Amino acid sequence: MTTATETIVALATPPGRGGVAIIRVSGPDVLFIAKNILEKIPTPRKILFSAFLDEHKNPLDEGLALFFKGPNSFTGEDVLELHGHGGPAVVDSIIRRVVGLGARIARPGEFSERAFLNNKMDLAQAEAIADLIHASSEQAARASIRSLQGEFSEKINELVEAVIRLRMYVEAAIDFTEEEIDFLSHKEVQQDFDGLLTKLENVLSSATQGSLLRDGITVVIAGEPNVGKSSLLNRLSGKQTAIVTDIPGTTRDILREHIHIDGMPVHFIDTAGLRDSMDPVEQEGIRRAHHEIAAADLVLCVINAEDTIFPAQDVIFKNKAPVVIIRNKIDLVPETPAITEENDRTVISLSAKKDMGIDLLKNHIKHCAGFKDIPEGTFSARRRHLEALNLAKRFLLSAQKQLASFTGELLAEDLRQAQLALSEITGEFTSDDLLGRIFGSFCIGK
Repeated sequence: MTTATETIVALATPPGRGGVAIIRVSGPDVLFIAKNILEKIPTPRKILFSAFLDEHKNPLDEGLALFFKGPNSFTGEDVLELHGHGGPAVVDSIIRRVVGLGARIARPGEFSERAFLNNKMDLAQAEAIADLIHASSEQAARASIRSLQGEFSEKINELVEAVIRLRMYVEAAIDFTEEEIDFLSHKEVQQDFDGLLTKLENVLSSATQGSLLRDGITVVIAGEPNVGKSSLLNRLSGKQTAIVTDIPGTTRDILREHIHIDGMPVHFIDTAGLRDSMDPVEQEGIRRAHHEIAAADLVLCVINAEDTIFPAQDVIFKNKAPVVIIRNKIDLVPETPAITEENDRTVISLSAKKDMGIDLLKNHIKHCAGFKDIPEGTFSARRRHLEALNLAKRFLLSAQKQLASFTGELLAEDLRQAQLALSEITGEFTSDDLLGRIFGSFCIGK
């Protein structure tokens, strides 16, 4: 447990006007603050109805007070919650009163950071709090709850324990090199390696799905003017986000829509039509389109159904993101919706205007993202978790190669690095800079 020297305060509910506002206080001065504001110290975990008093004993507000005695609290410290009316002026006056009694305004995520530092939760669980708050679908919220309850951490801890067991074998083999004992030739060591890599692959697969639930992918809709890009965006979003006309160059700026495909968030970006133009406004729109295409996870290259090529397609194809060709307006040809492969590229024939083939497109976007039907045990994960798991996998594969020839020190170092990579996920081994970035992205009051 760490001992905080400062008491912190923040609004724990959203700012603005509301029926109820919760002000949270945590730290060594909580008892002193409670005695001055409430004129008594509440019984731990018992609701107290009280006036909240200023320095002259005049009421600022009245409401409910809850006191949690450390370490049996969210942060592991003494915590006081004041549940009052949700007017900004009232909230500000109470917070000023608490600050006047020795507290300071909390940094973003500082309550959760203290909970982590006081071993009330590990880092993956702390991140799950923020993920739950920002969950944009029911599936993402359920996955965040599982991480918050420790399902992800439990799997990581099992992997760490397996690595530690292998390290014990390796260290023993290094220590007893003069003895006629070949620890690493035991069949069970090879089996442990194989089993560990299988478990890691399973966790990595689940974490990938959890990361997609949390972050989704960015899909850019690009093509020449008047091929139906905006109509496609409107059809996918289910609303008239973009203006649709027969006039080329109607869309001149970036339009964004956020939808879900079976729980996976997809960030669609409609761009200006790609063509040569002397209009400076349209030129800027085209420049922005190129920028979005370069940063996309997937590009939908929209063409008219009767066309096979257009001048700007090379600009789209040269980027690193995979490209799907969308043959739009098949109702004018006419054709039926279809998905085919031509010259190693996927081609989807559809009609945005007539709502033909849209399901084909949505399913293919899921396929491109690697998103599958969400199993019951899926937990939330972040990209940093995937990076750590992939790094651990690389070290374990390297260690498995070292096992055959047994260069003991190299094998031991690979296993140590794999353990460190896994431990970064739960925060057992984490740099201060990483902690600052993680908790700095939280809400104030969490």
